[in-house]
Amino acid sequence: MKKVFKIILICFVILIAIAAAATFYISRGLSEGMTVELQGVSPYLLEDGSYAGSYKNGRFSNEVSVSVKDGLISEIIVVNDMKIKQDELTNQLFEEVIEEQNTNIDAITGATVSCNAYLKAIENALNQ
Repeated sequence: MKKVFKIILICFVILIAIAAAATFYISRGLSEGMTVELQGVSPYLLEDGSYAGSYKNGRFSNEVSVSVKDGLISEIIVVNDMKIKQDELTNQLFEEVIEEQNTNIDAITGATVSCNAYLKAIENALNQ
């Protein structure tokens, strides 16, 4: 009986350690991502071409390539995506940036930190 209790206790401790590690990993970079300052971009001032930018902050780190043609943002491609990616979110956000021609847009509800991370990478590409 004592042996069974020890095994159960060890399994319980291991599960708690795994849960704590997962919580730490998932929340890493959250508070910084909520307060990212977005300055906006002026693509009309740029020459045609492809611009690389990145944002580094825990699991929200990403790299993008932003294409500018005739002074307009024409395409945004993810070169190196976040650890937990959401393709639908990314597509919706990039479409809005291209439509507005700026990064000063509202984040998608429920994905503020992810949106801020992508938007900051776009800004970093175009504001070099």
